[in-house]
Amino acid sequence: MSRNRIKPAYFKKRTLGWLVVSFTLVAPLSSMAEVFALPANGSDLIGEIQYTKAKHEDTLIDIAREFSVGQDEIVMANPTVDRWLPGDGKDVLVPRQFILPDAPHSGVVINIPEMRLYYYPAQPKTKATQVITYPVSIGRMDWRTPLGATKIAQKVKDPVWRPPETIKEEHARDGDILPDVVPAGPLNPLGRFALRLGVPGYLIHGTGIDKAYGIGMRVTHGCIRMYPEDIERLYPLVNVGTPVHLVNQPVKLGWSDGTLYMEVHQPLDEDRMTYEQLLDSAMDMIEKKTARQQVVLDGAALKQALQQPSGVPVAISKSPDPIPEPTQALGGT
Repeated sequence: MSRNRIKPAYFKKRTLGWLVVSFTLVAPLSSMAEVFALPANGSDLIGEIQYTKAKHEDTLIDIAREFSVGQDEIVMANPTVDRWLPGDGKDVLVPRQFILPDAPHSGVVINIPEMRLYYYPAQPKTKATQVITYPVSIGRMDWRTPLGATKIAQKVKDPVWRPPETIKEEHARDGDILPDVVPAGPLNPLGRFALRLGVPGYLIHGTGIDKAYGIGMRVTHGCIRMYPEDIERLYPLVNVGTPVHLVNQPVKLGWSDGTLYMEVHQPLDEDRMTYEQLLDSAMDMIEKKTARQQVVLDGAALKQALQQPSGVPVAISKSPDPIPEPTQALGGT
């Protein structure tokens, strides 16, 4: 049976830079795919924050997969909710609003620290009007996912996995002896669909049924791993030669209705910064983002966004206080 969803309706309080949330029951989200219309010129936000109520048997990981959200994403967005026992009827925030990465709106864009893929479908000689987004897993610190521009070099259905010697040696140290060839099938760690990148040895792929819930974490040997149902949707849409941009943007900025938003994710462990370093980097970004548009920053919101990363866009600007009208002096006799 489908659970009822609770979706917040939003009203911007421009004078405070806050969001006020009211709740209304809506239809189940199973019919709401990960496809969003690209916002109008000047806006960088897509989607909306949503809430659901946990059932008795739910974990946050179950809810994450149901909504196509990664593990770290949903845990970071719900810091006071127990990952394994949220509790029957507990309100769970589903982070389904995103600031688009600062990258071309074409092909595939993967923001590594966000652990999220964006795909901009477009016909020849036309710009994309939509964006499709999915959570992904990325490489561990000792198996970093590469950065930079590449392309989809090959599409493979029901791939066979030939584990490299380095991976076989790693597994052998843990007493797990890998075969030279893992045939296609439900336990193949590449899943049923794979998109080979132009960088040798790296793929965007699904996963076997035994690891289908480990999406949205740093757990791979450098490849981009997706939920099986997500790669199955993406695979037929992407053509060989599609450009791929792998970027490192733990802090993203975006405009919406004249308000500046910031979305903060934990930097990669190897890129860890102090708060002062993160603030300096954010201020440089804000200076560039506001070069053509004046803004009054909400210092408290900015500080909280950087100190307590939630992966959720936060308004960091507010409207300037109105200039008081001059008072008219009263005459006397």
